[in-house]
Parts: sequence; structure tokens; C-alpha cells
Amino acid sequence: MLFQNYKTEGFFDEMFSADGEVRPHYRQLYERFRQLSEAEFDHKRQAVDLSLWRQGVTFTVYGDDQGTERIFPFDLVPRIIPQTEWSYLEKGLEQRITALNLFLKDIYHDRKILKDGVIPESYVLSASHFRPEFSGINVPRDIYIHVCGTDLIRDDQGRYLVLEDNGRTPSGVSYVLENRIAMKRAFPNLFTRASVRPVATYPNELLKTLRYVAPGHGEQPVCAVLTPGIYNSAYFEHCFLAQQMGIEVVEGRDLMVRDRKVYMKTTKGFRQVHVLYRRVDDDFLDPTVFRKDSLLGVPGLIDAVRAGNVTLANSIGTGVADDKVMYYFVPRMIKYYLDEDPIIPNVPTYLASEKKDMAYIMDHLPELVVKAANESGGYGMLVGPKASRAEVEKFRGLVKANPRNFIAQPTISLSRHPTWCESGFEGRHIDFRPYILYGEKVSIIPGGLTRVALRKGSLVVNSSQGGGSKDTWVLYEDE
Repeated sequence: MLFQNYKTEGFFDEMFSADGEVRPHYRQLYERFRQLSEAEFDHKRQAVDLSLWRQGVTFTVYGDDQGTERIFPFDLVPRIIPQTEWSYLEKGLEQRITALNLFLKDIYHDRKILKDGVIPESYVLSASHFRPEFSGINVPRDIYIHVCGTDLIRDDQGRYLVLEDNGRTPSGVSYVLENRIAMKRAFPNLFTRASVRPVATYPNELLKTLRYVAPGHGEQPVCAVLTPGIYNSAYFEHCFLAQQMGIEVVEGRDLMVRDRKVYMKTTKGFRQVHVLYRRVDDDFLDPTVFRKDSLLGVPGLIDAVRAGNVTLANSIGTGVADDKVMYYFVPRMIKYYLDEDPIIPNVPTYLASEKKDMAYIMDHLPELVVKAANESGGYGMLVGPKASRAEVEKFRGLVKANPRNFIAQPTISLSRHPTWCESGFEGRHIDFRPYILYGEKVSIIPGGLTRVALRKGSLVVNSSQGGGSKDTWVLYEDE
């Protein structure tokens, strides 16, 4: 009865086909939900929300007058991915992170891809997060991006597309782990019957990745999570991951550099740290190299990195791969370094700094999604079909004033998923962020963060813009 008034409304729906039939890999879930009355479902939903609140599963909204600390909205209907689809995604994501790491090694050393004209040099050198100070520095195992969150969407035909890569300090994996715990409490018997793959191994895999890239490849390196502190929007996640890995969470004030080595203050004195899983942006890591007014970093940290005495995960300068202009060139990177075609395609993209693309953008601005090259969280973005004339004209001026800083893409009809709303189940647009670890091997958690745009008709799924999340089930089999 819960789904009796549900309509796909012409969108690609993850759970129902266009004719209203339940997709094969959702059948067990559908049958379980059919057994629930609305009152029973509401009771489970409230119990899960209370559990998440008690666990402190919150995020921070900067500049919010209503109070910054919020519970991350969670929808009780999981997104399900059959094994065949997951196998395809794994291959595509492994290909992508491999190419991005080769690209980063190249541009901070020989710059062959630039010399060969595959990517115009000006785009890389003008990227906000390109760090010339890091040129020539070798990193352990030649791995730059150790943790990557690549955002995927599905179009109106159900085809997967890469929306962007997050190779600096990708967040959200704590919600993946907590969402799964909450779902197991709500539906304890369903997981075994549905043959859902576990996600609880992620902290252990992350720790193995960190240890693998420790300087000198010592047997028992000391690892720690470096956080900006309690006012950071993802502080819950920093503490959660440190606890799950059994390592310390530290702030810059807890660390000091002596003889080009990093030490952590403990109750038993100073202890050398070999790997920092840093959740602090480059600019704030070391006031002697980057921002002099930073109180979050550690003076001398970059000198310790250059000396090879500490590893930062992710490495300094990986933000150039996050640049949305660089995203345009990732298919070329894959072809150049791997001699392969991209397994998962990009969304068609226009560069405002290219004359022909600029003309197209100006002529079609109300139809396009325009993004600032280095913004995240749903900020610095125009969704043309949803924008007012004034907003469109404002962005027209911004793009003209700084073409290098903007890309444009067609408005993709994102896939939808049944989501509980005030009047029952309705379709809401979703995306998907799987988490890729690059250590001794590439490891991808069988699941990820499915974000959902809770506002009707909205295409913006970010938590800071009113989005929520769902548990993501990857099945051992296709049904």
C-alpha cells in the first residue's frame, strides 16, 4: 500500500520501470515494504532518526542563522545496485583513479602531457589548486590520491555518467557506514535474504592504505587523522573514522616538527607520526609555506614532507585534479596514460575559456548548468532551467568576467528514486558517490553515499542545499 500512488512521471526510476513494474533487484525489498503499514513504516523511520541523532551523525551548515548543527536527513528506502552494474562501475572507477594519479605525478615532474599538447599548459598552471611549491617532490609509491570520491549520476536512459572527481578531502563515508548500521537495526532479516554486500570493512581498508604509503615502508607506522577542529562541517566524520581505525584524531596544535620529523603530543611525551590522513585544505597546512595567517596547520610540515619523513593522504596539490576544467580533460588523460577509452563517460562539458564554447554558453545559458571551477557543496552553480532571469544574467556577467573559472553542461535529467515525503512516497533525484582507495591495490567499498534532493524537482543533492542520503546496497547477485 505504501507504493500504490507512486508515479515515475517519465523519469528513469531506479526501482520501477516505465510501465510501473518493479525492477528484478528490488523485488525482495518491495515485498518487505508491502508488508508494512504506514504507521509501522513511520515508527521505523522515527527510530532511525533518533538513533542517528544520538550517535551524533550531524553536519554543519556555514552561515546558517537557524543554528549550524543539523542531523543529516536519511531516507529509509535504500538504493540497490545489482552485481553486473557494480562490476562495470568498479572497472570504470579503477581506470579513472589510475589515470588521475599518473596525471598528478606527471604534472609535478616531467609534464609530458603538457609538452605533448594533450592538455594546454595554461589550464594546469592557472588552476587554483596547482601547487608549484610541490614540483619535483616524490611521494611514497607514486600515489597522490589515496582516497577519492567520484560522483556519478544516471541520465534519462539509465546510463551512468561521471559528474566530478573529489581528490582533495572527500567527505561523506561516515554516513555510508552509519546509514548501514541504522538500516540493519530497522530491517535485520532483510540483509541476509537480499544478499547485500557489507561496507563495514572500509575503515580497515583505509588504515591499510595509509600504512602502505608510510615513509620507509616501516612495519608499524603511526597514523593519525588531521582535522581542522570542531567547527568543521565534517568533524563528526574525522572523529568517527579515527575511532574506527583505532588511531588518533589531531589538530595542528597537537603536532610539532623537529629535525624535519612530525611529532604528536601525548600524555607519555612526543611520538613520531608517519602518516597524516589530512582533512585540512592545502592553504592551511603550513603557515611557513602557504597562508601565513593559518592557525590550523603545523609550521614546518611541508619541510618534513619534502624530507620524506611524513606522508600526507591525500598529497598536496591533488586539488588540481578536482578542478572542473581538468574534469573536461580526464578522458584525454585516460587515453594518453592508459591507451584506453573511458569506461564511464563524462557529462558533455563546455569550457567558457574556449571561444566556440563561450559563444554556445552565452546563447544557451538558460538551458545549461554552469559551475565554478573550484566550488563545491552546491555553491557557485547555476541551474539554468530552474533559475530566474536575474540569476541567469548575473551568471552571464560572472562567466564573461572570468571565463577560466567556469564550465557549462547540459541539464541532465537525473534518475529518481522513491523517497518518503509528507504525502507518501514520491520520486526524488539522486546521485551516487562511491569511495575509492588507492594503496597496494585499488579498493572500492561495495556501496557508497547515495544523496537525494529532498526538495521536489530539485537537482541539487548536497546536504548544505537541503539534500539527504540513502543507504546503498550492492548485491552479490543480479537479483
